[in-house]
Amino acid sequence: MTNLPSARTGTAQLTLTSPTGEVLADQDVVIEQTRHAFELGNIGFDLIEHATGERHQEQLAADWLKLFNTATLPFYWGRFEPERGRPHTARLTAAAQWFTDHGVRLKGHPLVWHTVKAPWLDPLPTSEVEAVLRARVRRETHDFAGLVDTWDAINEVVIMPEFCNEPDGVPNAISRLAREVGRVGMVRLAFGSAREANPAARLLINDFDLSERYEQLISEILAAGVRLDAIGLQTHMHQGFRGEAQLLEVADRFARFGLPLHFTETSLVSGDLMPADVVDLNDHVVDHWPSTPQGEERQAEEIERHYRTLFAHPAVAAITYWGISDRGAWLGAPIGLLRADGSRKPAYAALDRLINQEWWLAPTTVRTDAEGRVPVTGAHGDYRVVCGPASATFTITPTPSQVRLVPVQQR
Repeated sequence: MTNLPSARTGTAQLTLTSPTGEVLADQDVVIEQTRHAFELGNIGFDLIEHATGERHQEQLAADWLKLFNTATLPFYWGRFEPERGRPHTARLTAAAQWFTDHGVRLKGHPLVWHTVKAPWLDPLPTSEVEAVLRARVRRETHDFAGLVDTWDAINEVVIMPEFCNEPDGVPNAISRLAREVGRVGMVRLAFGSAREANPAARLLINDFDLSERYEQLISEILAAGVRLDAIGLQTHMHQGFRGEAQLLEVADRFARFGLPLHFTETSLVSGDLMPADVVDLNDHVVDHWPSTPQGEERQAEEIERHYRTLFAHPAVAAITYWGISDRGAWLGAPIGLLRADGSRKPAYAALDRLINQEWWLAPTTVRTDAEGRVPVTGAHGDYRVVCGPASATFTITPTPSQVRLVPVQQR
């Protein structure tokens, strides 16, 4: 383990004893890390077919699991419940169970959003839209409790009342409701309904607008007594890397709320950059957007800078990259860590070095002292100590700890 930022480093003083209470003095033991506390995430969209048994993608799954400990699953209403009353609950439950069985933490994205929403919602009167939306939020947080307990409860609410994309001439139902009840009202609806169904849920607000408008909205939400568990900050970078100075400025600015910061949607291009004059990234449509050798080297350098900067910031608790592969990537952009053929890009290797080498405590043999004690320093997270055929688990947190452990042989 090298170059571990101080904001991520903790210590634990272990005292090892036998089941009868005798200290295990002068014993060789192995200390190994099993998971980062920091949420190193990626979307799990690409692996749903594998997780449900619809398609075998063993190599893709192995590549995903090697780097990431947190998956974002898609709950876009229009795709989750394209026909009213027939949600795809069973399929996503199976996918969520697969990730959970592999030790992966889960987040659902999103519960309330004005885009990719159910088309059958638009013709309904606003009062019914509100009732159906509340029921939808309660249903998902209830049905997935215990599997998915973290949610982007509401997405891009800053622009929500202003959104007027109505290609069929029918006003967008969610934006229509937002214009009636206001932004704070929409947040209260989302968070309140979710907590009714799952009081233990961890709920985020999430947005791409990182301007003062978002800051002001968060201030208003907190002043209204709505509890936020974390703040989601999107950083899609199809037009170029934001740079360390801007990332730190954003993190410092939102850290003033005293809440964990989740950089929820990170992407970096390994091909030509999107023109700088494009305002809405969705408006940039090209027939083919290839990954290039030069772009891949740039992506690898920038992803390392991005992760190093945010991992070292004490307010940041999570980074989610928005895609493992170029196949099916958002906007058709070459933002994946794997090429469309499944081969690894240099960016994959860059993250692997950081996550699994620089920031990871590999199995290390140490010796207990005469009192059975051994100090451990490492990244915040979960660990195991192995003593012969027996083992025990412990956690390193930001607060130094003294832990008395009894290694037990597993049967």
